Amino acid sequence: MTPPHPPGAPVPAIPPDGAVVRPRPVEAPVMRLFLLHHAGGSHLAYREWAGNLPADWELCLIEAPGRGRLRRLAPHPAVGGLARWAANAVEPLSDRPFGIFGHSLGAMAAYELTRLLQAEGRALPRWLGISAVRPPHAGPEAVHHRSHLPDGELKEELARIGGTPREVLDEPSLWGLIEPLLRNDFAAAEHWQPDTALPPLAVPLSVYGGAGDPAVTAPLLAGWERWTTCWLGLRLFPGGHFYFQQAVTEVVGRIVADLAEARPV
Repeated sequence: MTPPHPPGAPVPAIPPDGAVVRPRPVEAPVMRLFLLHHAGGSHLAYREWAGNLPADWELCLIEAPGRGRLRRLAPHPAVGGLARWAANAVEPLSDRPFGIFGHSLGAMAAYELTRLLQAEGRALPRWLGISAVRPPHAGPEAVHHRSHLPDGELKEELARIGGTPREVLDEPSLWGLIEPLLRNDFAAAEHWQPDTALPPLAVPLSVYGGAGDPAVTAPLLAGWERWTTCWLGLRLFPGGHFYFQQAVTEVVGRIVADLAEARPV
């Protein structure tokens, strides 16, 4: 199971209003789409997605502690803490049908969030989208250890997988701001140990990834099929780990189609 918080670690708090960013608020939306971002990232990774959604859908970007407007809050050291944080953020907005999508570390949190909502009898998402992350049963060989790399090696690894502008890696003041956050988030991903004794989720699930992702391959992504009773398929796009940055329209269009397929008639 996902390990509890280490002694002395911050206890997940009820998120303030700033935990959810809605770039284009919609009154009584027919669907809300909650997005969880990657390690070291923020809600800004998805901000432009709002313009690609149907006009009556609302985009809800969950900001993790330690960045953006929440930069003064300590980042959670474990995926379980992120899931609890996200559950508290989703709760006030779960009065409408909703879906959940997470990328990389955000996908781990999205999966644990859905498990948490189910275990506590809360409203469940109509659909779960998992992007660019190993499935729960993957062995230790699928875990990428980055949190303790020396600065130089860590920067090169980030340059290899993408997602972090080179000017951030090369500018000492900017690097000083994001390095602790990156190391915290990478450590959380490395120590993620989901409970493999649990049955498959009774939530429709699609898995997304980049066909050229050096970190998470297509065969690894396909392993997610065993963790749902309603498998909608593996969606591969050109590109690497951050494939969606070059294909926002295509990726969001596929998400809308998958969520529509998962909705009850």
